[in-house]
Amino acid sequence: MRTLTDGTVEIGSVLPELAIELTPTVVVSTALATMDFTSLHHDVEAARAQGSKDIFLNILTTMGLVERYVTDWAGPEAMIKRINVKLGVPAYAGDRLCFNGTLVSQAEGDYTVEVRGKVSLGDHATGMVTFALPWAAR
Repeated sequence: MRTLTDGTVEIGSVLPELAIELTPTVVVSTALATMDFTSLHHDVEAARAQGSKDIFLNILTTMGLVERYVTDWAGPEAMIKRINVKLGVPAYAGDRLCFNGTLVSQAEGDYTVEVRGKVSLGDHATGMVTFALPWAAR
């Protein structure tokens, strides 16, 4: 995998879709990996008792997946500088989370991608991710 360089990206570039199957194992293991022991993320009965349909992704997992989506495209040396994401509908176990994005701006060496993560209920996460490419590439 190589990292993009300044001359290889254009405003309007569309990132390839990333689809993630949200198995119960993914939901539970990512919550535990981020040390989020809230029962809504690993106990179906507790989640339902609190009015939820099922267990669902925690915020830290969602943010990590947004970052992964951009760095999978930009490359391992891209440095995330800012993430501004609005959360929407829950991403329940058993659903599929699909990310898409577009490069929307470039200023002073920083690039910004508009990202949308959707599940069957609608938008789970929408926002902007700003990153810089390695200095050696400039």
